[in-house]
Amino acid sequence: MDWLSENAWAVWLGIAAFLGIAELVSLDLVFAMLAVGAIAGLLTSLVVDSVVVAALVAGVTSFAMLALVRPSVIHRLHSGPELRVGPQTLLGVQAVLPTTISALQPGRVKLDGEDWSARPYDESLTIPAGTLVEVFAFRGVTALVHPVPSIEP
Repeated sequence: MDWLSENAWAVWLGIAAFLGIAELVSLDLVFAMLAVGAIAGLLTSLVVDSVVVAALVAGVTSFAMLALVRPSVIHRLHSGPELRVGPQTLLGVQAVLPTTISALQPGRVKLDGEDWSARPYDESLTIPAGTLVEVFAFRGVTALVHPVPSIEP
């Protein structure tokens, strides 16, 4: 029992390492907060010879980390930017129409180097060739485009 009280820092280090590995498996930040508490117990055991005091510091620190820090970290992790993939990355891209398009006569448009079928977003429009258009939406693999207003002197 003397070895345990003399080397309490090693026990706390082992507990912190075990909790750190457990966090790598679970990825829910509970074991990481408990590992921080174990590290606080390790630091306390280096300063104070009482195992009880080190355990109390570890417990209080773990509880504080779980109650105060974890919710904030979880909120930050879940509130990142919206991930857009596929055709949704092309929304808002502007291009010049090579041919005239209408709802009855779809055409093609080149968006970021890729050739897409295109129709007017407003089905009542006929958009002439050479018009600068912006992608408003996608319906399947068809880009729904709308002319970009221009200010002419």
